[in-house]
Amino acid sequence: METISENKAFGGVQGVYSHQSQTCRCEMTFGLFMPEEARDGPVPVLWYLSGLTCTHENAMVKAGAQAWAAEQGIALVFPDTSPRGDGVADDDAYDLGQGAGFYVNATQKPWAPHFQMWDYIAEDLPSMLQENFALDMSRQAITGHSMGGHGALTLAMSLPGRFRSVSAFAPICNPTGADWGRKQLQAYLGDDSGQWATHDASLLMIEKGFNGPVLVDQGADDQFIDLLRPEALAGAAATRRQHMIHRMQPGYDHSYFFVSTFMEDHVSFHAEALYAD
Repeated sequence: METISENKAFGGVQGVYSHQSQTCRCEMTFGLFMPEEARDGPVPVLWYLSGLTCTHENAMVKAGAQAWAAEQGIALVFPDTSPRGDGVADDDAYDLGQGAGFYVNATQKPWAPHFQMWDYIAEDLPSMLQENFALDMSRQAITGHSMGGHGALTLAMSLPGRFRSVSAFAPICNPTGADWGRKQLQAYLGDDSGQWATHDASLLMIEKGFNGPVLVDQGADDQFIDLLRPEALAGAAATRRQHMIHRMQPGYDHSYFFVSTFMEDHVSFHAEALYAD
């Protein structure tokens, strides 16, 4: 692991680091905010998964999460959204390839050699973090925005016991039923739609649900709302009778102005679960 930068922030340290990923087979970069409490021992962890076109940096500088995490004594992890580099496959479209990993393990060419983002978030990066930082990996929560909200929900429901709580900002809720999803899942996973279902939050909600608190915020004026399909997730939660706080926020769009407005709510929501005994 190499340190790219470290800056004092809200009493803690906002760092940016790179490491050679065993799963993605390339150098990966991530941001990590460590609160002041980490000087005295391991602290709980909140993962933030970003959306299409983003790197580790977007949420790190725009979401305003560090102030609220510092108040709660929680570490924040900001992974990248895909593998990157000259030898990594890419596409001219913004919604496929570098910057658009969709948090799946690709099985199809040319994506399979590097696009193993599920294993990267679930196994590779957590292992590296535990080795190098004072993090309490028995107390983890996860959130994300758009494509990252999709990743947060699918990881939380597919890894029972890993995360104490899950939240999302304007997540892609039903990728098997929308253009933001079908294109990418077919490219990465092939034509077998049965493989796609394991990465659809609405289908997973019906099949598995989540044994913990769930919070979803959606801007009612989101310009991408028809692609996100929040009604599918809300309907799935009702079908399963899963407790979920699902809030439609009037006037808000898909931007980081929306995310930053409700970030305090989400960090506080996760803190309650992370510190519950």
